[in-house]
Amino acid sequence: MHTSRFTSAASTLLVGGVLCAWLSPRSTLAAKSALSAREIMDQVTVTRKLDGSEAVIKMSSVDEKGQSREREITMATKLYDGGKTEKRIYRFLSPADVQGTGILVFDYETKADDVWIYLPALRKTRRIVSSQRAQSFMGSEFSYGDLNIPALDDFNYTLVKEESFGGEPCWVIDLLPKSKETGDAEGYSKKTYWVSQAKQAVVRGLYYDKDGKLLKELVAQDLKLLDPKNKRYRAMHMEMINKQNGRRSVFESKKVTFAPNTKDEYFTTTYLERS
Repeated sequence: MHTSRFTSAASTLLVGGVLCAWLSPRSTLAAKSALSAREIMDQVTVTRKLDGSEAVIKMSSVDEKGQSREREITMATKLYDGGKTEKRIYRFLSPADVQGTGILVFDYETKADDVWIYLPALRKTRRIVSSQRAQSFMGSEFSYGDLNIPALDDFNYTLVKEESFGGEPCWVIDLLPKSKETGDAEGYSKKTYWVSQAKQAVVRGLYYDKDGKLLKELVAQDLKLLDPKNKRYRAMHMEMINKQNGRRSVFESKKVTFAPNTKDEYFTTTYLERS
């Protein structure tokens, strides 16, 4: 992935319960929406997938004292296996201490993702195992798991209510891990998403730690229709706020290109290690 190739291109990054008895308010809500919580999340997963994309992204992290650190990243994505696998590659352009660092992700629909990170100072690629997806993405408040599409079968879903957020009528959905292993790997006991009914995309998320206390809040803004034919949206601005330590991180797409013909060679460990 050459810098010149990607600075003229660009996309952005940024994730079935049984409802209560049919007489319950939640069941009535499900009937009103005509979709179950799991069906809504299925559509969210589809809506965020582009056949291919290229991007330049600014990642900003602000600590509890208000001090900011910025990094510039290029990213490319492409779908494989009939859309069941999304491959992504990130390359850090600046500052100098992270320049050349690369991350390759194979984001699978029904199994644990594969993630590799290349560290140029060590000239070494290491693999991040699925049990480490709660690990911070390059020191930000986003984890690797936050940026990937979760395996939907690993969670139970509940449609809680309908509520507007940022002017968008939304479904509010709780996600609970089915197993302790999933919860430990994700680092969360529960996630709650606000899903835009018009765009079928997440506009807000609340993430609870293993003790059930609110840990982080996600706010996704400027949802852009990148593929009008298939109604595929991406948030151009995503902010993750840590409610426990006061830190926050922002991913802002500076340039965006819908690029279904993105080169396959980008999504290999060989290319990951190329200077």
